[in-house]
Amino acid sequence: MIEEEGPRPTGRFKPPVIDRWDEAELRAYIDQLRAEIARAETEIGKRQASKAAADLFFKRPG
Repeated sequence: MIEEEGPRPTGRFKPPVIDRWDEAELRAYIDQLRAEIARAETEIGKRQASKAAADLFFKRPG
């Protein structure tokens, strides 16, 4: 079963204005960003593994 995706973001990432955030809010924001980066890196790894498996199956040169 194919999972439905939400709409893709249109345009670039727009960081929030953080000038008035306290230290705890900034640290929480950093944690959220790190979690999102890890999620994106996991997806990249999945795609690379899938491509490598397909290349091996079809014996495409690297």
